[in-house]
Amino acid sequence: MNKEEITNKVHTALDEIRPFLQSDGGDISLVDITDDLTVVVKLHGACIGCRVNQMTLKSGVEMTIKKYIPNINKVVQEGASTDA
Repeated sequence: MNKEEITNKVHTALDEIRPFLQSDGGDISLVDITDDLTVVVKLHGACIGCRVNQMTLKSGVEMTIKKYIPNINKVVQEGASTDA
């Protein structure tokens, strides 16, 4: 799967989870997909200050993206370390 195909599938996954985030006043956008298949996203609106946004990233966003692209390494928030 090439980078364009991966990007398209990530967008599809984000479109699937976006209504749940928007219902709580938040949103999400794709920033980058690194060479080691780490997906970097940016949270918007209410998601920025939410105490459970890391749980949302792992349990919601990462799980949904991996449903479409199982070989994704991890999902991280923009500005977070990608070493974890």
